[in-house]
Amino acid sequence: MKVDILAFGAHPDDVELGCAGSILTSINEGKSIGIVDLTRGELGTRGDLKTRNREAKNAAAILGVSFRKNLGFRDGFFVNDETHQLEIIKLIRTHKPNVVLCNAVDDRHIDHTKGSKLVSDACFLSGLIKIDTQQEVWRPKQVYHYIQWKDIEPDFVVDVSQFIDQKVEAIKAYKSQFFDASNKAPQTPISTQNFLDSVRYRAQNLGRLAGVDAAEGFTTERVAGIQSFNNLF
Repeated sequence: MKVDILAFGAHPDDVELGCAGSILTSINEGKSIGIVDLTRGELGTRGDLKTRNREAKNAAAILGVSFRKNLGFRDGFFVNDETHQLEIIKLIRTHKPNVVLCNAVDDRHIDHTKGSKLVSDACFLSGLIKIDTQQEVWRPKQVYHYIQWKDIEPDFVVDVSQFIDQKVEAIKAYKSQFFDASNKAPQTPISTQNFLDSVRYRAQNLGRLAGVDAAEGFTTERVAGIQSFNNLF
């Protein structure tokens, strides 16, 4: 299945936190989108594999993506090497996305930074004809990195005003991970009410900078061009 956009996250819930609004906006425009989680988040303090798998499926249903896959890389210990790159190359060549979305280039969690570079490198390598996976070669036109824990200055933002509530709903599908007053599991940096609130106020702040109600920010690997000034809002 070819898709327009393939969104990667080091862990289930990365994509929801970083770019769910942009995914919803793109689907509303008729784009097809798939999600790929690199790991199952098995080192997470809260929840377990069965719970995380169920939550990821529920979140994908809320977003309405074409599919969600998990590569089963080792949480916390995957590396950017040939073996891991080839698994991603095979997916890129299978689904032939024009755009790839992936983790922040620099972030608090080491898997986010590692995942960012791993996916980016695989996107480049996927266009090399001498890497033989018995598939047609394919290189995405653009690789965009969403913003996560750190306040990285975006190269551009996407207006997600229409879908901010649905984004938060998708995030809350991960009930084991985020704020729930009845959950007595150990507290983590993302399980507080403050963190959940920050999803909205970050989107509102990025939206304020661009003159809309809510936005998500991205960084680029190369200069992004537009066909017309009319593409700007």
